[in-house]
Parts: sequence; structure tokens; C-alpha cells
Amino acid sequence: MNFTRIAIVDDKQANRVSLNERVSSAHDCEVIFTAVNGDDFLEKMKNCPADSRPELVLMDIDMPIMDGIEAVKRANQLYTSVKFLMVTIFDDDEKIFEAIKAGASGYLLKDESGAVISNAIKEVLEFGGVPMSPKIARKAMNLLMNAQVENKKIDKEEFQLSSREMDILKLMVEGCDYKQVADRLSISPHTVRKHIANIYEKLHVCSKVEAVKIALKKGWFNSFLSI
Repeated sequence: MNFTRIAIVDDKQANRVSLNERVSSAHDCEVIFTAVNGDDFLEKMKNCPADSRPELVLMDIDMPIMDGIEAVKRANQLYTSVKFLMVTIFDDDEKIFEAIKAGASGYLLKDESGAVISNAIKEVLEFGGVPMSPKIARKAMNLLMNAQVENKKIDKEEFQLSSREMDILKLMVEGCDYKQVADRLSISPHTVRKHIANIYEKLHVCSKVEAVKIALKKGWFNSFLSI
């Protein structure tokens, strides 16, 4: 029987023992070594023959000397085939974001059962999944949504469109012509033309079609379009 080679990195002995027991209870997994911090882990990886290296590492975050996030960053550059599951008590946004950026393949809380951890290992190695504890998944989704909203704000600020220009661009996306825009905003068609000329200049386009394409691509008016 082929065993999945696992390494455990945690500075607390009780946690290493507990994780070892839970992982070992899955009959197709074998813990080949444990380490007390990121530096210890990298040293053991260096001395481990290539064909005996762990396929997946259960990595704690908060450890002395070298934390788990820094260890994953460095290991991802040296051992590209090795996958990392963060198994930690931390569920705050910054730690989740930093772990994802470092290259972690999943993020579990330490109170998960052996069955959950075993299934997460299989999900990563067999299906290329990104398993997360439900609480973490909700936070990650919120992070993603907030990042998308922030990117849209940055886009608008980058192009320096005024609130009036955004109002007019939105009506252009709706399909309104000059006169309809003027009527909807209670301004003159001449004023509308001036605003549209400014919009074209700021977006570096020459036509309504191009301006609308940029607005749609950036998702500035998705809330309107989904109604």
C-alpha cells in the first residue's frame, strides 16, 4: 500500500502529538517527520532524500525563530511539488491573507477532526482543491469580495472620473443617448457633450462603445446590471 508522506510543523509538542495521532488514524497517511518551527523544517527538508520528502506539510503559523508563513514562502521556491496546509488557531483576516499569498493550499483550524484533516489532504493532493474550515472559508470569501470592491474604487480614482461623469457613464451603459442623459440628469445636451468628451479623454477612448466596454470590464455598474 502506498502511503501519503506527511510532515508536521508546530512549536508545541502537544499539538505535534495530537496532529500525528489524527493523521495516523487515516490508514493511507504516514508522518515521516515533525519539526518545531520553520527553520527546523527547512533544515530537515534539506537533509531529506528527494524521493522521501513529504508530499504535504501540516504547518502551524505562530512559531519562534521562523513562523509558518515565512517557511511556506521559502519552501515553495525550493520544493515546488510539496503542498502546504495551514493548521492553526488563527482565523483573523491578516493571517488568512498572508497564508494564501505565501502559497498555502488550504487553511484549517486546529480543532478539526482527523477525518476532516484526512479529507483535506486528499482534496489537495488528488483534486487540487483548496480546503478550508467553514469559518475560514467565509472569511476568505469576504476578503475576496472586499478586495474586488476596493479594486473598483481604485480604478475609478485612477481614471479620476467625477461623480457627475460616473452618473453619465452609467446612463451610457444603460443605452441612453445625449438627450436622454440630459433629461435624466436635468442638464443641457451641451453640458452632457462636454462631460462625455472629458470621459473619453480620461478613459483614453474615442467612442461610446469603447467607454462602455471599459465600464463593463471594470465591473463599475455590476449592481445595476444584475438587477
